[in-house]
Parts: sequence; structure tokens; C-alpha cells
Amino acid sequence: MKNIVTGFVAHVDAGKTTLSESLLYITHTTRHQGRVDHKDTLLDFDQQERDRGITIFSKISNINYLDTHFTFLDTPGHVDFSGEMERALSVLDYAILIVSGIDGLQAHTKTIWKLLSHYRIPTFIFVNKMDISPYTKHELLDNLRELSDNIIDIEKMNYEEMAMADDALLEEYMQTNALSKESLVKAIQERKLFPVIFGSALKNDHVQELLDMLDTYTIPHSTQNELSASVYKIDHDDKGERLTYVRIYDGMLHVKQLINEEKINQIRLYQGNKYTLLEEAGAGSVVVLTGLKETQSGDIIGRGKPHTSYLQPYMHYQLHLADNENQSKMLENLKLLAQEEPLLNMKIQDAQHIEVSLMGEIQIEILKEIIRERYHEEVTIDSKQISYKETILDSVEGVGHFEPLRHYAEVHILLEPLPTGSGIEYENRCMNSLPENYQRLIMTHLQEKVHLGVLTGSPLTDIRFVLLGGKAHDKHTVGGDFREATYRAVRHALMRTTSILLEPYGKYVLKIPSAFISKAFYDLDSEQPPIITDDNGTTATIKGQAPIEMLSNYTQEVLNYTKGEGSLSIEETYYAPVKEPEEIIEQFHYNPEQDLENPTGSIFCTHGAGYYVPWQMVEEKMHLDYFIKEEKETAPITHRKIHISDEEVKRVFENTSRIASRNWK
Repeated sequence: MKNIVTGFVAHVDAGKTTLSESLLYITHTTRHQGRVDHKDTLLDFDQQERDRGITIFSKISNINYLDTHFTFLDTPGHVDFSGEMERALSVLDYAILIVSGIDGLQAHTKTIWKLLSHYRIPTFIFVNKMDISPYTKHELLDNLRELSDNIIDIEKMNYEEMAMADDALLEEYMQTNALSKESLVKAIQERKLFPVIFGSALKNDHVQELLDMLDTYTIPHSTQNELSASVYKIDHDDKGERLTYVRIYDGMLHVKQLINEEKINQIRLYQGNKYTLLEEAGAGSVVVLTGLKETQSGDIIGRGKPHTSYLQPYMHYQLHLADNENQSKMLENLKLLAQEEPLLNMKIQDAQHIEVSLMGEIQIEILKEIIRERYHEEVTIDSKQISYKETILDSVEGVGHFEPLRHYAEVHILLEPLPTGSGIEYENRCMNSLPENYQRLIMTHLQEKVHLGVLTGSPLTDIRFVLLGGKAHDKHTVGGDFREATYRAVRHALMRTTSILLEPYGKYVLKIPSAFISKAFYDLDSEQPPIITDDNGTTATIKGQAPIEMLSNYTQEVLNYTKGEGSLSIEETYYAPVKEPEEIIEQFHYNPEQDLENPTGSIFCTHGAGYYVPWQMVEEKMHLDYFIKEEKETAPITHRKIHISDEEVKRVFENTSRIASRNWK
């Protein structure tokens, strides 16, 4: 039996949990088919989820069907909980994108599609609620093809249409007038085909066909013996036990096995909120481990590369604790909560200075409710501020040196600017004889930290970190030396180049009564002029781009001036340069040379003692030369006057006209 890990992803209210219940019921995994509106589903067991009728936390269910054991991850659909969804995406073999047949593609659906592309996840599509949809299959299929031209109705088995998705498929079709199952499986796995099925999860319509499709057209992750697993979530159960959610790719995990010197106490296989205990778990399993205290979301167990989040919150807030004797205990509780939700990016200076990053208003309410239920404390969250980022203008090499007594490491890192929206990339181009184990260590250190810019201390983006080389000592290099040197090399590079401050922008869709078009243009025209894409005299659709800070405040204003008839949605977000950054930079009062947690200088040693060298002087002290030599200024270009006769000018003109005339014909 093959093991497949797949997950349900969708816009809110598309029917993910309903489809989960249908799959569990028709495979006889459960005896009762729960309903969201009846508040009796297996997976939405959290009280807040049942009260609000939405999924907030990702859940696990396991189903055996024909030749396949499926592990399904049900993920949140609301945009405020996209971080929880993304962590689940990072461990999937396949995804099932659910689209409402009533609403069609939504703004958040397009964001999910970009995430699926980012993680290279093969995707099946289930168009739900067809029993009450006002649209035909053909209309909905046309709507879906805004995502990709290679979305095909798998039940029609139109080989000619499928063959157009890939050269290899086309060649096979031309030779055989058909396509083999193996070719279709390969095309789906390589994201060249995206099969779609139309049905109704509530009525169990075409859910069996969905299962058949998943059983037929999926293949398991190729396995090896060496242990490889990914931590995608940290949680705590009702008794306060710390839970580490793990997807195993290769090898085995056993009870009592040591993971980074910590012992696995239990291996739990979950079905909703219930679990069975296992003695061991192997490739293709999603299990929960207890006993591990130091694991973090995104960690790798054994072989593999850690991943970083694609999504990031655009706003941060101040969190205020109640003024009582429990503040010190609450600070510890908040640190535990931050492990469960890394995108909170919680920064705690003391009880009076706590900053959190959040996706939206609903997440704020949920966070406050979790703290109230779990820790019996009331908190307030306010002072909304924009989350800025920083990038660089030019490539630059930085040097980090760490050499206190009996320690030694030097690292050279190249920072290269990337196109907008690229995020952070890493590459090893080591150009000297630094041993491979140290190269791997440096690459790990580069990826384990959110590196901050030097303008405001905001996170970096759109940069490639490249290892150029380094140096170790046969006796004195110990653990941690290369971490210090790596971090300092990045900061040294940033100080040597020009940085740019970025703010989040959103591509918005504004739907309002036509009478308010002038009002909307007056409000939004200060940035990039909006465009009217549809106006039937009653309702108008306006599209454009504007800073998130403005749009976040404008949503409520739209509801007010249209008396609830208008709506503002954001289809896509991105970061772009701040138009007037000087004032914002001044407000931060950030001095990179005084940031003791992110030093810009290096530590060198003389006469048996280590001493700090400011970044401006590191070049004079470093032991390795720069690997990237700065280009010398070229000699100035000189011009020599020449004389061209009238006859020569005439000849060139006639030849040019003749060539142009021939090309036109």
C-alpha cells in the first residue's frame, strides 16, 4: 500500500471541512458525517472553530482506500490564518484545491495557487457546491483557467486537450492517439496537468470519483534508508504536553530515539483530536512526537534542508498584559505561544514592550481568546503599525571574523539583489578549500536566522546569500564560531552597500455602487490611478494598487460610505520602495552599530586576547582577501572628430531606405 500525504486548501467557506467529512464517511472511517453548521465535525473540534464555523488550526485524518493510505491535512481557509496553512503545505505530496461553485475564484484562491507553485506541489481541483451553483461546468472551467491553461476536466478524458499541456504528451498522443496512465501520472506530478472534478461534498456527489482519481494518479515519495523528516508545527495538548508535528520522508523514528540529544517519549498517530500510540513510524507518515523541547517549526530531522515561510504578516501591534502579579509568568506563556505560531514574530523586551505580527482583525480576536482560555488572562492589542522590509541596490561581499581566545572562524558572504518578490535565496559557491562540513554548517547558519537590514532593523527580502569561502583553524575552531562569523559577514556586507526601505502594497478590487465612483477615485488616485474594469450602471468594479497601510484603513471606510453595499478585497500583495523613506527611517531611531544582537563588526585576537573591530576596519584585519575583486575604473573614453562627405551621407541613406523597404514587404 502506498502512502500519500495530501491536504485541503481553499478560500474560506469553499467546503474543505465538509469534503473531509464526506471522505471519512464514504470510506467508512467514521459512522457519522458531521456538518459545520451542526457543529459536530470530526476535525473542527476546537470550540472557537465550532462557534465561528471556520477552521483555525490544521488537523490530521487518515484514510485507507483501495491501494492507498491517505494522510489528509485540513487547513484554514481564512486569510488571517494563512501561516497555519503554509506550514501544512510545506510537507504535502499533493494538494486538493477546493473552489466554491457559487463564488468561483476568489482573491485568496489566487494567493493559495501562488503558494502551491512556490512549493511545487502537484494539485488536484474539486469544484464544490455544484448542487446549488448558478454556473455551468464550462463557465467555471473558464474561470479556473485564470490560474492555468492546463486545468482539465479529468472525467472527460480528452486526450487531445491534455496533450497540449506538454511536448512529451503531445508526441505520445501523435503516435498512439491516446495517453498512458504513467504519462498522466508523471505530468500531474510535474505540475504540467491539473485535473478538476465537479461535485458536492455535502451531498457526497463525485467524492468517490475524487478518491478514485487520487488513488489512480498519485505516486509516493521515493524513499531512502537515511532518516529525513520535517517539523511543520508545534502545539500543546490539553495537559500542556509539548507536541512536535513531523512529516517523515525517509527512514524510521522510534520511541526512545534521541533527536538532538532529546528523547522521543511518544509517537502519536492522530485522527482528529484522538490518537493511537505507535512504537515506530516510517516514510510517508505524519505523526506527533512528545518529549522534544527544543524543536521549532521548519526544523529538519536528519537529512534535508530547512524551509522559510513565503507569507509574512504586513502589520504589527503592541500587546499589553494585565497589570497584576502574573506578568512574569505570562511572559513565559507568550514565548510558548510564539513557538506554536512563528509568524507572530513576537518580540518581548519586558512586560511593557511586547510586539506581535498579525494577519488581520480575526486573528487578533482568536489570539486574545486563546490567551483567555489557556492562561486565564486578558490582554489588549493595539497600536497597529506597518511591517517594513529592506533590500539592497548592489551586490557586495561581506566578511565576518570571530577569533576570541581559543576560537577561530572567518566567513565571506556575497549578497546579490534579486527581482521584486523573489524573497530570500541561498547558494554555495565556495571558492577555496574550506572543508565541506564547514560549508554545510555556514549554509545552515545562513538559513536559520531572519537577517535584519541596517536602515530600520526590518527583515531583509529579495536577496541571494552566497557563500564564497572561509577559513577554520585545525585546533581552535569549535561549535558556534562559524555561526558568529556568518552573521557578522552578512551585517558587514549590508554596511558596505546601499540599502532600500520597502513597504507592502496590495493589488485591490473595489466593488461599489456606481454612484460612488467619483468618491473612490478621489480617495485612491493619490497613488497609482485606479481603473474601472466593469460598470453596468448599478455596480462598478475598480482595480488598482496602493500601500497596504492605506488599504487596511480604507476597508471600513468603504463599508461606511456605501452603507455596507461595497467591498474591498486584496488579490495580491508585494513589497515596493517607500517613496519618501527619510522620515520613516528617522522615526525608527535605529543605529545598526549599536544593535548588540546583530553586530556589524568582527572579533580579532592579539596577544592572547580578543578585541572588537568596527566594520569599517575589518578589511584591514581580515585573513583572506576578498573573493570578488572590485572592478577598477576604466580609462575615460575619448572622441576623435571625422569628416563625412555629402556623397557618403547620401549613399548610407539610400542603402538604409532600400533595406527598410525590403523588410516591410
